[in-house]
Amino acid sequence: QLQAFGGGLVQAGGSLRLSCTASGRTFSDRHMGWFRQAPGKEREFVAAISASAIMTAYADSVKGRFTISRDNAKNSVYLQMNSLKPEDTAVYYCAANSDHYWLSTTYMTPTTYNKWGQGTLVTVSS
Repeated sequence: QLQAFGGGLVQAGGSLRLSCTASGRTFSDRHMGWFRQAPGKEREFVAAISASAIMTAYADSVKGRFTISRDNAKNSVYLQMNSLKPEDTAVYYCAANSDHYWLSTTYMTPTTYNKWGQGTLVTVSS
């Protein structure tokens, strides 16, 4: 089970930190990702972090503004979002990947994730 929280309403230029807590003993060996889905749009990749936290990846649209991190001791993954823009408005989901390989064809693809949190809404006002 994954539970995401930390969303809310923020003005453009502001910051939010999303958190995702996992239950179960297999969190530390799973690559984790954040995705988002805006109204009327498909779910899109935001960021991913390897199980060891050594490797990270970001969508071009958030690179330099968002930072993904994890604390395996707390079974948690985070998404620090700075310099938020109205186009960042979406429901944000955390997810655990089913593939042990760190490949862009896997961590960027929603169908390779087999556990999803319930989503947390981020609204950025202009």
